[in-house]
Amino acid sequence: MATILKNKYALGLLILILGISIGWIISPTNETGDHSQHLHGTVEGVPQIWTCSMHPQVQLTEPGDCPLCGMELIPADSQEDESEDSPVLKMTESSLALAQIQTIQVGSSSGKGTLELTGKIQADERETASITAKFPGRIEKLHVTFTGEKVIKGQKLASIYSAELLSAQQELLEASKIKNDFPEIYQAAKQKLRLWKLSDEQITSVEKAGTVQEQFDVFAEHSGIVMGRNVAVGDYINTGQSLFQIVNLEKVWVILDAYESDLGQIQIGMPIDFSVAGIPNSEFTSKVSYVDPVINPETRVAAIRAEVPNSQGKLLPEMFVKAEISKWDTSKERLLIPRTAVLWSGKRSVVYVKVPNQSSAGFEMREVEIGALQGDNYPVLSGLENGEEIVVNGAFTIDAASQLADKPSLMNRASTNQIEVSEDFSKGFSQLADYYFELKNQLASDQWKGNNKIWTGIRNSLKLMENEEKTTIQPSVWLDVLNDLEKSNGIKEARVNFNSFSKLMLEANETYGLTNRTVYKDYCPMAFGDEGAYWLSEKKEILNPYFGSSMLTCGEVKATYRN
Repeated sequence: MATILKNKYALGLLILILGISIGWIISPTNETGDHSQHLHGTVEGVPQIWTCSMHPQVQLTEPGDCPLCGMELIPADSQEDESEDSPVLKMTESSLALAQIQTIQVGSSSGKGTLELTGKIQADERETASITAKFPGRIEKLHVTFTGEKVIKGQKLASIYSAELLSAQQELLEASKIKNDFPEIYQAAKQKLRLWKLSDEQITSVEKAGTVQEQFDVFAEHSGIVMGRNVAVGDYINTGQSLFQIVNLEKVWVILDAYESDLGQIQIGMPIDFSVAGIPNSEFTSKVSYVDPVINPETRVAAIRAEVPNSQGKLLPEMFVKAEISKWDTSKERLLIPRTAVLWSGKRSVVYVKVPNQSSAGFEMREVEIGALQGDNYPVLSGLENGEEIVVNGAFTIDAASQLADKPSLMNRASTNQIEVSEDFSKGFSQLADYYFELKNQLASDQWKGNNKIWTGIRNSLKLMENEEKTTIQPSVWLDVLNDLEKSNGIKEARVNFNSFSKLMLEANETYGLTNRTVYKDYCPMAFGDEGAYWLSEKKEILNPYFGSSMLTCGEVKATYRN
């Protein structure tokens, strides 16, 4: 029995060895294929490059996740080597699709440009009258009992009892008995009643009746709508007290709000087309009759006025208005670009131009000079040519990628030729930087306690800077950003507004420089949902104002400025 089992084991082992041998003989030998698998993504010996669709500057030799945003890396399209000094940012087709980049060709247009404004209907201040008490007394009866009632000139409004007026009438009756002997006393008694605005007819009627009149009526001096009733029956009133406000609405004002940047394009006499939400399917026309010479310090707008006939009474005060002011009308063609194509940093306007004749999509930043907004488009004064292709959707994404790749961008100029400025400007800018760094350090330590000393100091610093002839500092732009920062509701909103302040500081530093100081341009790629953000620092150590203690050291030094 043992011999039989030993023979079975030997036979099984023999069959196993035979099967392995046959399989090795008939299996195809493909060393090249095996080798290619081990190389994991090589093409003719060149390693496959893996990149991020949102951060094309990330280029790794192995697949995985993007170290900046965590997205899965994708194979980069094979392309020619790109010089680090090239201002062109190249993106793969997959990157363009994921970032939803859209472009259009720049075209020219001629005709009429318009400025869209909003506002309200208001009563004409020149047609507003206040009916006041001409003598003291008590309201005995109101003939107009509610606001909104329409009255005509001469209509009875109220009846007043006045003890003083009774006494003056009695003096007149007594003086009339001796008027032949003492005419001066008689004339003085009549004049006293005239000063209380009694007419000669009323005075004569008192004399003829021979008795005093207990009540005197108040009459409407103008036709219109009663917009205010300030008394009730039984109220005691004094001389000069306002009883009623009457407004004539046969002519009204259209008051529009215009930002200071638009005022240079608005002139008296320009045609206005407007519509009112409460009167659908109706269009009204007028002309600019007045431009307010004073800017509202809180809203930063000036009032634009137009006068409109309103004989039918359709236009009511406080109705909302949408208006268009025709700004120019010329046969000269001009380039127009959508407002979404423009990135603006306060005094620089840039667009991204698609570079032609590239094996893969390439984009280059271009500074442009633009005019005032015409509807949804900006007229281009310089910087672009007809037919060039620009980015209209996704420009911010491309700008962020350009910043990360250290290429020219909105906040990263190709050169920084600083302008020499006065001592006052340098002093003001240095003080401004100190206040900026104080706010930055507050945010980095999760403590937001901006106080009046800081805000007042910043404003005083700007006053020193705005008097410099060589600068292009626009105080209104800085003050708008400062007001938003000062009114921030909590630290989260303060960090968003601080980002706008940082953009202005970086721009000014690159243009003018901080005298005898070394400062650093820091960058955090993960700020604001991976959009990335820069800030200026007085220390080389990274202290992130956008994250605070949660990611205090997130970021890197992008540039060092020594002046």
